[in-house]
Amino acid sequence: MEVLIFGGIILFVLVYNKTIDTKKFAKDNSKLFNLLRESDYDFLVRMKYGDKVDPDVLFEQRLRNGLIVGIVFLILFMNTVSLLNIVISVVVGFLTFKSSYWSLKNFYKKHLHEIDLLLPYYLKGLEILIQHYTVPVALARSIDDAPDVFKPGLKKMVEEINAGDSTVDPYMEFANDYPVRDSMRMMRLLYRLGIGSQERKQERLMMFSRSVSNLQNKAREVKYKERLEHMENQTMTMLICTGIGVMLILLIAMMGMFSTAV
Repeated sequence: MEVLIFGGIILFVLVYNKTIDTKKFAKDNSKLFNLLRESDYDFLVRMKYGDKVDPDVLFEQRLRNGLIVGIVFLILFMNTVSLLNIVISVVVGFLTFKSSYWSLKNFYKKHLHEIDLLLPYYLKGLEILIQHYTVPVALARSIDDAPDVFKPGLKKMVEEINAGDSTVDPYMEFANDYPVRDSMRMMRLLYRLGIGSQERKQERLMMFSRSVSNLQNKAREVKYKERLEHMENQTMTMLICTGIGVMLILLIAMMGMFSTAV
């Protein structure tokens, strides 16, 4: 225990005095550490925090926390060094490193329902812009007024389109990032809107408009159903509480009458 405390103090002092510069260490080994970086990590960070947080800074914090926890466990096992203890230390450090990514993933999954309800209303605003601009320009102009949850995906899609990708891939990547009801079909329709003659554009715009309206109706139905279920649950809770309260009052009254009779 004394060795653990002494080692922990030394490690803290070295990090605090920047004798061990964790940022420099991470920067010098960035290529190696980037192999541990998840492909969707930047997207998940921006979806949760927007532009307020730098994904690189958060990734460095993850690395630092994982390394520190791993080193602490190695110090713990200093008196009984073995291959098993080293493996345990590495695994615990790695799990610490991955925990914040799993937290971002869980946040993303919990908000898929919200995304499902917001997408039709975003597409309706986009439809109005497409009537006056090309699809890529309309997408770029829609970012500022789009719900925050869509902004990372939209920026990524617009960047790829502006970089010269004229295929359907940027649209499909957006649909994969937001895998909610009809997102694949709507992105295909959006891609087709950007190609072809002006006459075909009007025809496809009408098809796109009808699809958006159908999605909006479905979203309204879901919201109405959820509101109705919420009211029913509140009513049921109130009835149960009232029933329990009445039973308690009757029970107390009966006990009072029994005590008086005795």
